Amino acid sequence: MAHQDLSITAKLINGGVAGLVGVSCVFPIDLAKTRLQNQHGKAMYKGMIDCLMKTARAEGFFGMYRGAAVNLTLVTPEKAIKLAANDFFRQLLMEDGMQRNLKMEMLAGCGAGMCQVVVTSPMEMLKIQLQDAGRLAVHHQGSASAPSASRSYTTGSASTHKRPSATLIARELLRTQGLAGLYKGLGATLLRDIPFSIIYFPLFANLNHLGFNELAGKASFAHSFVSGCVAGSVAAVAVTPLDVLKTRIQTLKKGLGEDVYSGITDCARKLWIQEGPSAFMKGAGCRALVIAPLFGIAQGVYFIGIGERILKCFE
Repeated sequence: MAHQDLSITAKLINGGVAGLVGVSCVFPIDLAKTRLQNQHGKAMYKGMIDCLMKTARAEGFFGMYRGAAVNLTLVTPEKAIKLAANDFFRQLLMEDGMQRNLKMEMLAGCGAGMCQVVVTSPMEMLKIQLQDAGRLAVHHQGSASAPSASRSYTTGSASTHKRPSATLIARELLRTQGLAGLYKGLGATLLRDIPFSIIYFPLFANLNHLGFNELAGKASFAHSFVSGCVAGSVAAVAVTPLDVLKTRIQTLKKGLGEDVYSGITDCARKLWIQEGPSAFMKGAGCRALVIAPLFGIAQGVYFIGIGERILKCFE
């Protein structure tokens, strides 16, 4: 049993390290994804590169990392919960944990998706507000006559309009709406994360198994890395429509003439009618570009066994 505990601890360290490295590498692309998904009507950004260039120009290099602190703080517990839950459910559902059983693998993925939402939902909620602040600032400048009352949460001082902080938003949400405010869009997050995990985990396990090497007892590093990237991209693109809905629902501040949604179905209906079916795939390329390296890096960290090495130092 002690060995199993060690492997879980090592897994958690690996997941945390992978999350931190991954987020640092791909955060600007994630910011572009949020802003592209939130564009209504006439587009301010033509695409990912255009969005990143305009952001860097208007808000400086670190403008592209708005909301990264929230992510970096919470990505470790999120990855830890997801990986530990997936392992736990796999061992629970599959007799020896090694048998390939697609239905059970999908169920384990589903369980992992449901568990991680506890951390993911508030994390994404805060991250989206911070990532979108710059787009809204430009939006408001473009229409200087806009009364500031159109903001959906007011924090009293004008300066906060320029640069909101995660703690400020979190405090304001808790004060005005209680815990439910932080978990706004929980349904939409579940709708996105469960299918994602159901697609990703079994797909990765099966792709990785294809490169299994009898001698080494595992697939080669390159194979694991590519499997992680492919499985991540496929799953990411597949759930993009749900991610667009989640981004729209979790965005509290709206630009001028931007819709407020009462729920998932209302959001889907308005999106379909006003922006057409293609709106559901907004930011799909960005999602693939964010998630492929994230999971590739995660697989790499696992392969090198950073967690195991750190634990050896403490022995």
